[in-house]
Amino acid sequence: MPMKIATLLITGLLFAGSVFAQKGVEDGSKYGHGEDSLRCLENLSLYYEYYKQKNYAEAFPKWEIAFNECPASNKNLYSHGERIVEGLYKKEKDAAKKAEYYNLLMKVYDQRAKYFGSDKKYPTAYVMGKKAITMLRYNRNNPEVIKQAHVYLTDGFKALGLRTQPPALLTYMANSVAMYKLNELPGEDLVNIYTDVTATLNKQKEKTKKPEIIQEVINSVEKLFAQSGAANCENLAEIFGPQLADHTTDLDWLKRVNRLLAKGDCGESELFYQSSEYLHKIEPSSSSAFGLSRMYMKTGDSNKAISYLTEAITLEEDPNSKAKYHNTLGLIYMSQKKYSQARAEARKAIALKGDWGAPYILIGKAYAASASSYGSSEFEHKTVYWAAVDQFKKAKSVDGEVAAEANENILLYSQYFPNTEEIFFQGLKIGDSFKIAGWINTSTTVRAKK
Repeated sequence: MPMKIATLLITGLLFAGSVFAQKGVEDGSKYGHGEDSLRCLENLSLYYEYYKQKNYAEAFPKWEIAFNECPASNKNLYSHGERIVEGLYKKEKDAAKKAEYYNLLMKVYDQRAKYFGSDKKYPTAYVMGKKAITMLRYNRNNPEVIKQAHVYLTDGFKALGLRTQPPALLTYMANSVAMYKLNELPGEDLVNIYTDVTATLNKQKEKTKKPEIIQEVINSVEKLFAQSGAANCENLAEIFGPQLADHTTDLDWLKRVNRLLAKGDCGESELFYQSSEYLHKIEPSSSSAFGLSRMYMKTGDSNKAISYLTEAITLEEDPNSKAKYHNTLGLIYMSQKKYSQARAEARKAIALKGDWGAPYILIGKAYAASASSYGSSEFEHKTVYWAAVDQFKKAKSVDGEVAAEANENILLYSQYFPNTEEIFFQGLKIGDSFKIAGWINTSTTVRAKK
């Protein structure tokens, strides 16, 4: 055989052999070719057996080979790898080794996005959102991590929209608050993120079979925003006040701003009044009606205040806000000395929000204020304070946040109890049950002034 032909044959055989033994990472195939494909399939099978047993230490070396040599084999390589590497990371005590596991965990997300980023159900945006959550789970106080995670979370939200998972939305909000506190995010941007996230969660809540779970996330998001420092009335007025003139007929803008001001208890804000009037002209809502009621309370027009507040109650769907409106209406009736109506509104608030102490305090004050008109004797007047104090005690038993105010009222009105001698002359003794008639119509316990 001529030398030239022999050389060509040998070269061809060598070339064919090298192609046949290529790894998947080298030629873009799922498993590679030849011996390398057998090695890949073997390690995929071996690691999975250990993985099922949660024996991550034994699974890891086999998984790592598959991860490095046939990265396009299947998605499970990454979801399993995430658990394997994170499991080893959590158990590792050596700082250097722990850092290696963390870096590898980040690579798991990056490589999954590279090879499976076009997946319809779990695209790149979803994967990088998971990466951001993991980054923050272990480095939540690192400014550079916070900034990088913000990019991933923002991009993910823009790409996924309503398909963004609730945990990712909650993390997006928490991280945005952290960005704001680092002075890396303007207050207006944080407000916009809050409104976008809550709007998305509310739409998800309408479609899910377990709305209570989404509501818990919404509550957490609102708590984060309330505690951010960006939600105070001064900041909201500074951000949105200059924009009002250009948005007097912009329904979405007015609703967003008005609800933010309502949730922030910005009842004294001029922006709240103005936005409420513009919004109410276009589309009456509970928050705009409440804003107008506060405005008329401020100007002293109680009848209009009551009218708008009654409308706010009718329009409101959120039980906590509806309870707040009922209690506010009760306070107006209290100022008009309409004590029975004040109690009726307070009771409606309690029915909606039983762990809120303010309505009980309102009832107690209504009782105390009417004491002088109850019965025909000084002793009968004094018995009403027993019922009043009962309400103050109930307030602090259901709501620790009002304990200080409740205790002040207990101390104040207990001094008007009848003394031991007065109780004796009425044929009563301390601890007896006592019925207070009239509009109060309740049973209480005989007590003496100390």
